[in-house]
Amino acid sequence: MNRKRALISDTFKVKKSRNGPEKFGVVCNGNGPVDVKSSLEYLMTLFPRKLFNDALPTIVLKHQLYSLHNDKTLVDKEVVRWLLSLRKKHILVIVMLCYIVICHVCASQNKLREQAELLMFQLGFDTEAFGLTFISDYKAKVLAGQEGKVTRATVERFLEKLLTSSCTDLSFSKEKMLREFLFTDSEITQLVKSGVLTVRDAGSWWLSIPNSGKFTKYFIQGRKAVLGMVKKSKYSEVLQAELEERRTIAQVKFNMKYHIHDIVGADLVESIPTTSGALLRFVES
Repeated sequence: MNRKRALISDTFKVKKSRNGPEKFGVVCNGNGPVDVKSSLEYLMTLFPRKLFNDALPTIVLKHQLYSLHNDKTLVDKEVVRWLLSLRKKHILVIVMLCYIVICHVCASQNKLREQAELLMFQLGFDTEAFGLTFISDYKAKVLAGQEGKVTRATVERFLEKLLTSSCTDLSFSKEKMLREFLFTDSEITQLVKSGVLTVRDAGSWWLSIPNSGKFTKYFIQGRKAVLGMVKKSKYSEVLQAELEERRTIAQVKFNMKYHIHDIVGADLVESIPTTSGALLRFVES
């Protein structure tokens, strides 16, 4: 399939899934691939908290999980179930269902529910790029950034509404904000200024991560640089292990593995198993 790629726009698009060689990154524990939860926790460890003075929650892109699991449908289902788990939990508490019903619903909860729940964000630089972060981490960082600010009470109320209604929402309409969440126009403006909402279009807003602009800048910058390394290699291909060990240039501020999981999961490179390890090949499209 031939697809044109512009240096700026298409480079940052998450490519549609396609049939091809097995992905390099399926994590094994000796008995086979680990679950999605373990993969997510592993990817979280690659996030450079210190780079942002620990002011941002740990962010993983959903498609990075695809580099660790061949079954993208499974990943999507696990993520959706995890997103839904918090909503179900609060519904159970609010309506006070009988013990038998509670046990039945709780038993059907996602495996990932055990420790924490997720929030998902549309990251802005591409419509198919979704960020994942733990709710507890997000809430802690947002409230820490609101310390001493007049917007703190409004932000706290928004987080409470968010976490007790539907954590699957990526955006919010004005009608929802006014009628369901009961915020005034001026309070919505405060939420935008605080960074928990960003304008989607007239009358709707994306859920967002405050002060994440630097993350997006460094992420895009690093992706371009790492893709360039692969492309400039002989035959536009390089062993994954060799790429991981390369000295990073100024444009690459994240862990190299973080970027490798990104470009493999986004189908910007092919991962080809070889006797010497995974070979990453630049995708000309």
